[in-house]
Amino acid sequence: MLKILILTGDAGESLEVMYPLQRMREEGYDVDVAAPEKKKIQLVVHDFEDGFDTYTEKLGYKLQADLAFRDVDPSKYNALIIPGGRAPEYIRNNKDFIRIVKYFFEKDEPVAELCHAPLGLAAAGVLKGRRTAAYPALAPDVEIAGATFVDSAAVIDGNLVSARAWPDHPQWMGAFMKMLREKYGN
Repeated sequence: MLKILILTGDAGESLEVMYPLQRMREEGYDVDVAAPEKKKIQLVVHDFEDGFDTYTEKLGYKLQADLAFRDVDPSKYNALIIPGGRAPEYIRNNKDFIRIVKYFFEKDEPVAELCHAPLGLAAAGVLKGRRTAAYPALAPDVEIAGATFVDSAAVIDGNLVSARAWPDHPQWMGAFMKMLREKYGN
């Protein structure tokens, strides 16, 4: 059975955390959610309101993290998922988050990321020379990190599958599932 690791924290976007979590479990995979601490994290909902120039944020679901970043042994997992929301803005400052991300790129294991997750990949130094989608407002951040921003629902670059945000879930998870099946079989 494949083991999947999701890295998030407080202010992770509810849909971007819950959809891949449930999709991986639906597939029969063993999934762990890791956060800076093993605690109940507060997810958020990002949506658009008429008259606003950017998204708004409301409280979303609460989710119990299975373990803290410091307790993650990445060698026990086959793939990594990093959802967006505001969580990537601060989890990227955690040395164990960086350690985990670097492991998956060094081992060329499948990684799925979307929305604001490229902020974490940039902090880990793994975006340089890559092509990645992101929330469109992050295009300058992606380029500063040495990557090429692609405005698309599913961008595949080696072991990395990326997307812009939760409206891209079908294409993003479809591409990630295909990558997992090609690497590990059914």
